[in-house]
Amino acid sequence: MIRWGSLREAESELCAWARERLLQPPAFLATVRADGSPRVHPVTPVLTDDGLYLFMEPTSPKGADIRERRLFALHNGVRDDAGTGGELIITGSGVLTTDADVRRVATASAAYEPADRYILFELLVGEVHCNAYGDVPLPTTRRWKAS
Repeated sequence: MIRWGSLREAESELCAWARERLLQPPAFLATVRADGSPRVHPVTPVLTDDGLYLFMEPTSPKGADIRERRLFALHNGVRDDAGTGGELIITGSGVLTTDADVRRVATASAAYEPADRYILFELLVGEVHCNAYGDVPLPTTRRWKAS
């Protein structure tokens, strides 16, 4: 797993394509419950130069899932049944961060004002896959996987 900033340095075209899709709400986060079943949540990702983050309520079930099992899948919302605009999926591992400097940068980069009570997770990237259906050009790298 790597940080968003490291992936962006290695695959700038792919990350620019991904950024464009992730910042068009909603995005959807899938996590794994204690019993192994999936859970899906609408989310608003926060992208900085260095990281991919999610703010959430401290009592959020998705936060418990990430803390306990770390696994996630993040998918952009698509505009219609035809997949207009393309689709993106990122999988990886999430970690709670309490670093005040990281929180300040993530707060400044958020599309909304995160409440002080919100906790912050960094999503570390294990794999990125993008797809389009002829309406948008794809980046040269369409699938990336951490080695």
